[in-house]
Amino acid sequence: MSHKRIPKRKAAIAVGGVAALGAAALLLPNANASQSNGDAATPRTFAANDVSDVASLLASQLGDAFAGSYYDAQQKQLVINVVGNNSNVVNQIEKAGAVAHQVQNSTAALQTAAKTLKADATIPGTAWSVDPKTNEIRVTADSTVTGDKWNTVESTVKGLGSGVATLSKSAGTLKTFVDGGDAIFGGNARCSLGFNVTAGDGTPAFLTAGHCGVAAAEWSDSANGAPIATVDQATFPGDGDFSLVKYDDPATQTNSAVNVGNGQSVQINQAVEAAVGQQVFRMGSTTGLHDGNVTGLNATVNYPEGTVTGLIQTDVCAEPGDSGGSLFTQDGGAVGLTSGGSGDCTAGGETFFQPVTTALAAVGATLGAGDAGAGAGDAGAGDAGAGDAGAGGAVDPSASAADPGAGGDAVDPSASAVDPGAADPGAGDAVDPSASASDAAGAGTGQNGTHHRSRKHQ
Repeated sequence: MSHKRIPKRKAAIAVGGVAALGAAALLLPNANASQSNGDAATPRTFAANDVSDVASLLASQLGDAFAGSYYDAQQKQLVINVVGNNSNVVNQIEKAGAVAHQVQNSTAALQTAAKTLKADATIPGTAWSVDPKTNEIRVTADSTVTGDKWNTVESTVKGLGSGVATLSKSAGTLKTFVDGGDAIFGGNARCSLGFNVTAGDGTPAFLTAGHCGVAAAEWSDSANGAPIATVDQATFPGDGDFSLVKYDDPATQTNSAVNVGNGQSVQINQAVEAAVGQQVFRMGSTTGLHDGNVTGLNATVNYPEGTVTGLIQTDVCAEPGDSGGSLFTQDGGAVGLTSGGSGDCTAGGETFFQPVTTALAAVGATLGAGDAGAGAGDAGAGDAGAGDAGAGGAVDPSASAADPGAGGDAVDPSASAVDPGAADPGAGDAVDPSASASDAAGAGTGQNGTHHRSRKHQ
């Protein structure tokens, strides 16, 4: 099958990759704006993208009484955890249209517990995050944590006291998902593009995982193609897992959309903060489109390569090659970049994501061509109705992940995702099946948890 190359000045890498069998259909939202019944005691219904702003405001108002929040997707309500039984606090919450939920553990108590875990149980293969639904810290240990290591984690969790933390065993192995994909290629590593952005100096770029950025300095859009982009900044491990990669052609168009395959895409309107209970969709070059829910925030993950903090935890599956791919909402909110996890899309597992808002602020970039809503300094602060209800069409769940036109090559925005000429049919060729995630991601890992690579790679 012939390959139709699109000039770079007219193209940008399709964000995300291909749709997978069994992916949930993206249905148009009924409304984005919060609704109010006018009664302060009657909870309002919220769109998922709106709850983080309200929760942040209440957190600042309630002080020590605030003990976290989460989104009840079924009722479309914002639940605010509070310690104590102060009626004034409850009134403030209800006035904002949220639901007050009395809990045992304060935010300070959970933060102290997390510090204890960091000091005594930082063992590769472990992870933890706060679950506001249970008001506890959820600790996970993968299959490599055995013997004395397991005993250490178990005793540390028990030592935190009753009702503070829970410990569970994962059948898989916590790892970064750097190899096995077919969207962007650097050295022996394969990853997925997250979101197109405009760098602080006005040049076109994209975000992907930090462990991809430290694995290779230059990235291509086909398995054996010439480099089209160069790593400008990369952080991994440490305070996040994100990279800013600048396109080599300054005329590249940084379209603010996620390509979900079969000629369809979801327009990205703004960067938004994640909320526990929120439904999210993940796009990756290996497994395509999958959905699930946010289960924890500010997660700490102890990968073999080092500890990463500040991540989003979800129950959305992912596999090698999905690293760096897009995590987004139905109505066009950019939420995260795929970092790693355990399990796969057959058995399931835990998955962790780098928050987009944090990455944008750290690298000084804005989504898309600079007109896609919130940027580095305005993360998720858009109007309640900022998401265009017509931005994302329904995704055909029968679209094949092996679609020859849905690879990670540079794609003309007007071309159909099923057009065999719109992408390199060789993009799915194996690079190095023996390459391990730790081999690819560990190369060049910097000291102090952060690796900064100059765009002019030596």
